[in-house]
Amino acid sequence: MRCVSETDTAEAVDPGLPSAPGAEHYPALDLANGAIALPGGQFLDALGTPSGAHQWLVGHNLAPADAGLQEVCAARLRSLREQVRALLAARVGGHPAPATALAAVNDALTRVPTASPLGWDSVRGMHRTVPHPIDRIVDQALGILAADAADLLTGPDAERLTACPSTPCNRYLLRAGRRHWCSVRCGDRARAARAYARRVQTPAN
Repeated sequence: MRCVSETDTAEAVDPGLPSAPGAEHYPALDLANGAIALPGGQFLDALGTPSGAHQWLVGHNLAPADAGLQEVCAARLRSLREQVRALLAARVGGHPAPATALAAVNDALTRVPTASPLGWDSVRGMHRTVPHPIDRIVDQALGILAADAADLLTGPDAERLTACPSTPCNRYLLRAGRRHWCSVRCGDRARAARAYARRVQTPAN
């Protein structure tokens, strides 16, 4: 199915949080953090609508501002995000990389064609096929993000990769010094939770 333009009036989700440390250098890390878990079991998904996915791609210089994305395009981006998250979780947890996640990232890495494929039909006979321009944009974006994820997971920064420990946050980040929360908000929430736990455990005089 092609990723073709359509009008979408939904606004992109603004989670009100700064990017997690490291996401400014690795767009794949920012992609992985695109659906933020909030207290109360809710999520804010920056890629939840075609317009949100388009805005995210434009903001990361992965698509032109006039490219229109349909839901199938946003779904492809969300799918890659989940596979990248699975690889990050495996790296942080010291577990084997899931085969399906590896396959998905490798597929994105190799999907961008270096030449137009050869096709045939009864009218034109043999001819070179040209991908739909939006398909080409999305394939290129997914390939760049997959390569960026591979660089993060295999490069020197992989040792700094960690998961934010503040419940219910689900974001990943690169540790910098002693900081291991993804934001000041999560750090404050974690400290408040620890203080509350100490008060509860301390017997009353």
